Amino acid sequence: MADNSPRLKDTAASIADHEAATAAVDQGKALRRLAQNREAARKSRLRKKAYVQQLESSRVKLNQLEQELQSVARQEHINQHQLIPQYSRAVAGAGANAAAGAVRRPAARYSSLDIEYGRWIEEQQRQMRNLRAALMQQEAAANDVSENQLRLLVDENMRHYEQMFRLKAVAARSDVFHIVSGMWKTPVERICFMWMGGFRPSQLLKILIPQIEPLTEQQLVGICNLQQSSQEAEDALSQGMEALQQSLAETVANGLLGRSPTVANYMSQMTMAMSKLSMLESFVHQADNLRRQVMQQMLRILTTHQAARGLLGISDHFTCLQALSSLWSARPQD
Repeated sequence: MADNSPRLKDTAASIADHEAATAAVDQGKALRRLAQNREAARKSRLRKKAYVQQLESSRVKLNQLEQELQSVARQEHINQHQLIPQYSRAVAGAGANAAAGAVRRPAARYSSLDIEYGRWIEEQQRQMRNLRAALMQQEAAANDVSENQLRLLVDENMRHYEQMFRLKAVAARSDVFHIVSGMWKTPVERICFMWMGGFRPSQLLKILIPQIEPLTEQQLVGICNLQQSSQEAEDALSQGMEALQQSLAETVANGLLGRSPTVANYMSQMTMAMSKLSMLESFVHQADNLRRQVMQQMLRILTTHQAARGLLGISDHFTCLQALSSLWSARPQD
């Protein structure tokens, strides 16, 4: 007993030291996770603040433009009686030109983006076939597909998405309404998944998560923070778009229903409305930047294998929407 007593004491002391060390490690992990969560929340607040500041800056520019145009209109001294017939002819002519343009507008006007998007889809399908084959080989423990090769395929697909953003930017400068309305997409895509000329990033993340599970605790926190910051940015942009639409509607109404229906007032209001419409391109650009940032951040959170599965899941989702649209168009008509 005398011999065993020191041994028991040493064993008990070793166990106590081990438990203390384990507790310290666990506490360190918890503190690191807490610090990571705080940092992610801080970055989310900064991103939201930046978007709100951009929208506020746009609102200030709109107000300045309205004041300048109203000042110009007040300075013009034109005989109203002489201008009323001209005003009537201008309105009638504008309506006739718009109607004629709608009739004459050929499909070729938008064929450039539509054709390029069709080619983009074909290349996307080719890349997805290669990515799917590589994933299947890797998951089957084949040795001929390394992690680096899989990463090359993932990076190639991300560059392909970047090409789509560039195509849309060029098309938006030509006709932003075509982008915002989603006329380059299938009808089902327009109804189910269209927001400011493209997909809604937060909704994309909801589709993505089941494709990449299981996630580590750190990855789950990162994805949740990314989804929250994306939703906040989307809300800010949506509110800005609603404010622009309301301002545009009021400008057009004031131009048509004002007390002094002169050509000067009419043209002043139309110039103001045109300036506001030009801001649509800025909204599309900001929305595409948000989509790009969310996809890039998503890849930084995921492993290469998870990123490959996620890209496949996203592509499969859009393929299903396109197939559904084709089936709906080909349905029997009674």
